[in-house]
Amino acid sequence: MRRQGLRGEREMGGEALSAYRTLLRATRKSFAGDTVMLKASAVEIRKHFEDNRNVTSQSEIQGLLESAREASHFISNMIVQAKLNSRGGYEVKPSKDHAGGTLEIPSEDILKSSGK
Repeated sequence: MRRQGLRGEREMGGEALSAYRTLLRATRKSFAGDTVMLKASAVEIRKHFEDNRNVTSQSEIQGLLESAREASHFISNMIVQAKLNSRGGYEVKPSKDHAGGTLEIPSEDILKSSGK
């Protein structure tokens, strides 16, 4: 019986590692070229996984894995970064992954205050 439990724990660990890597890939794609956001998102993702490292409840683990999947989907499909163009304005170029999403463009004041 214990042997089955260990296998289940390893599988959960594998799922957690996969979810972690998927989140990091999503941020690398969405924040490509933005080292500040890449670093900050990696730190935040790591913190969430470390904070939940000792969770043992299967239902709680499943909930955390589902949250990670949802976060990865959100980052990949709902975040589009505006880039400063040569005219001093910002351009947004959504990819095919963003089809069907609504686009909220922040004001120039918000963009300037963010330091980018």
